[in-house]
Amino acid sequence: MAKVELKQPIIAEIASNIKDAASVVVVDYRGITVAQDTVLRKQLREAGVTYKVYKNTMMTRAFKGTEFEGLAESFEGTNAIAISKEDATAPARILNNFAKECPALEMKAGVVDGVLYDAKGMKEIAGIPSREELLSKFLGSIQSPITNIARVLNQIAEKGGADGCESAPAAEAPAAEEAVEAAPAE
Repeated sequence: MAKVELKQPIIAEIASNIKDAASVVVVDYRGITVAQDTVLRKQLREAGVTYKVYKNTMMTRAFKGTEFEGLAESFEGTNAIAISKEDATAPARILNNFAKECPALEMKAGVVDGVLYDAKGMKEIAGIPSREELLSKFLGSIQSPITNIARVLNQIAEKGGADGCESAPAAEAPAAEEAVEAAPAE
């Protein structure tokens, strides 16, 4: 069998892995131990990230004509790719956190939502919280005013309703209703 025929399945595997990917990060893994690599792979797998080592020429061919083609410029030396189809920031976040403990691991470049970033840009991307974290913060900010209103209404009810509150005289309320009724209809 010719060498080209042996390479085609690998190129097709890479192409299928990057198809519909939210992000792809190229990392230089030279200098990390097998134990460190095992820990890293476990963390990435738990986050739903595919982490593979391929030959640079295979990745270059698979990326050709895709939004990830710009990553080929960073293919020098030993490289691995981390691919995420769900959370665009997960590979960068996990790799960046792991690189703090293992300085031998180095992010080279990445593509997130179709935009090419260098190593510095990928470190910035790593600081972005995950989608779930952002949603929980958003829901918390929406829930906070509602909780406060419920707490105030509960305190009013505990004091005996509107009669128990001395914040506004009862005589002002009918005057406000009369003003609304007297306003001309449009």
